[in-house]
Amino acid sequence: MCGRFALAATGEEVAAHYQLPEVPFVVPRYNVAPTQPVAAVRLNARGEREFTFFQWGLIPSWAKEPSIGSKMINARAETAAEKPAFRAAFKRRRCLLPMTGFYEWQATDGRKQPMYIHGAGGGLLSLAGLWEVWQSADGGLLETCTILTTTPNALMESIHNRMPVIVEPLDYGAWLAADTPADELHHLLRPYAAEQLAAYPVSTAVNRPQNDAVECIAPLTEE
Repeated sequence: MCGRFALAATGEEVAAHYQLPEVPFVVPRYNVAPTQPVAAVRLNARGEREFTFFQWGLIPSWAKEPSIGSKMINARAETAAEKPAFRAAFKRRRCLLPMTGFYEWQATDGRKQPMYIHGAGGGLLSLAGLWEVWQSADGGLLETCTILTTTPNALMESIHNRMPVIVEPLDYGAWLAADTPADELHHLLRPYAAEQLAAYPVSTAVNRPQNDAVECIAPLTEE
């Protein structure tokens, strides 16, 4: 799964990477957690890329209560196109979630050691996401999202049995376009090349969502 991540980039870096028409306002985050707002890139009604925020935890349009979103932070790439909660979004509402790294907890000596996984050369990673619109009883609209996960690559398999789907820049257009045929999407939902990622242990301070400082991504020295 993918349950925490960091986005330590400037608005200028995000705009350049995704070729956005405007520079977004981005506050560096080092411990983004479920149910919080997450940065995303999607296509607007004019077919242009836009930067926005979704609440992390997809709430299907047919859900009676928004609490279901806390259980929908991830969707399995293998089944998302068929699952009732995700299939409509998979077909028409796909997005990219920018981050500079994500966390996973590795079982080590009877305890769980948080690991920070990032691009081997630094820079932004783009996770494959789905987004949905939910309407409350009073007519309010809430946009939410989920992160797609897949089987682990050689680096991740010693850390966890799942990893987020990371989309290559050359595939951004196909992933975001609502008219891309489903059979052209499935090959994008593969494990990311292990040599393009690196990982190191970090402090257990990241276990608490309230801790959101650069120290969360600092390599572990001593606990």
